[in-house]
Amino acid sequence: MKPLDTLRYARDAATGTPLRTGLLLLAISIGVAAVVILISLGDGARRFVVGQFSSIGTNLVIVLPGRSETRGFNPANLVTSTPRDLTVDDANTLLRVDGVLRIAPVVIGTTEINAEGKLREAMMVGTNDDFFRVRQLKLGLGRFLSKDEIGHGSAEVVLGAGIRREIFGAENPLGKTVRVGDRRLRVVGVLSEGGQGLGMTTDELLIVPVATAQAMLNSNTLFRVLIEARSREQIANVKVHVLKVITQRHEGEEDITVITQDAVLETFDKILNVLTLGVSGIAAISLAVAGILVMNVMLVSVTQRTAEIGLLKALGATSTAVRQLFIVEAVLLSLTGGLLGTGLGYLGAGLLRHLYPSFPAYPPLWAVAAGLGTALVSGLVFGVMPARRAAQLDPIQALSKR
Repeated sequence: MKPLDTLRYARDAATGTPLRTGLLLLAISIGVAAVVILISLGDGARRFVVGQFSSIGTNLVIVLPGRSETRGFNPANLVTSTPRDLTVDDANTLLRVDGVLRIAPVVIGTTEINAEGKLREAMMVGTNDDFFRVRQLKLGLGRFLSKDEIGHGSAEVVLGAGIRREIFGAENPLGKTVRVGDRRLRVVGVLSEGGQGLGMTTDELLIVPVATAQAMLNSNTLFRVLIEARSREQIANVKVHVLKVITQRHEGEEDITVITQDAVLETFDKILNVLTLGVSGIAAISLAVAGILVMNVMLVSVTQRTAEIGLLKALGATSTAVRQLFIVEAVLLSLTGGLLGTGLGYLGAGLLRHLYPSFPAYPPLWAVAAGLGTALVSGLVFGVMPARRAAQLDPIQALSKR
């Protein structure tokens, strides 16, 4: 038989039993769609985390109060004990480290803002004027904080876009006085809307000078120190020297943790890649089940088409030709189901992006190839046994349906 005749025969055999073929295609397509959607979720989570950490700035070295015994980064480092205060003086000393471009001490707390007869709680960030450049923030109105001397906070505040909208509406807030905690501060700027970083939107932030925030919170300890290196190549050198400088200032005690942005990204990237592979393996099991279903359906098909096989062999068809007919039919069903499943997978990923616009659930090409490839391989592997059984039938016994 010519290849075109083999394809036509396999097509007619599949469409001859529409209900059985439809159920088979449904099983395969669900398996492929599961692979595509789950890999999209895993890969999307990885890209989301990478994007969140990238959005906080570039060439970053982060100093955390408290020592990590592993001397490296792990997610538990985000919460550390603080045996000794990490102070503004410590942060400003780091400006003398070779390779450091700018530093931004950070204090975080919750407070209340009262203005225009409206009162609400907000997250307050105490920092300096370099925070704007380190975090690569954008201003919608006005300017950022003034450059202050160490320990002297000016009576200024920069509002997040959401807070500005809720309190002042469309009115220009620049120059107006608001009460933040127990302080009266003048609004000097408003951040652009929609800023993100580590899952926190800048729309709901109040940014004040670090000395002002420490006085309001009655604390000298910094939450973090963000350091921007002059170049990517100098990050490792900056990390080593920062740890050395702070250790010397703390009387030889290494009571801080210094991590780099690249280390954070690399760690989360590894974790989420393993997670992606794990959910991919789980989804692949459904394709294996679909492959077994292909085998069972083809075995039933051999039994039902015994007389047809006998007639083919009586007309001169070889065992090889009969084997090819059933293998091609199994592969054709698997390929069609795989293509349908790929379409369903793209629809599912599109639905996720519609429901969660900030989540980049885009199916990677390798996921689509893996789903289609697994479907084809399962159809080929599980189609061999029914094909061999059909090829071994004796033509006379087959024609007599025995």
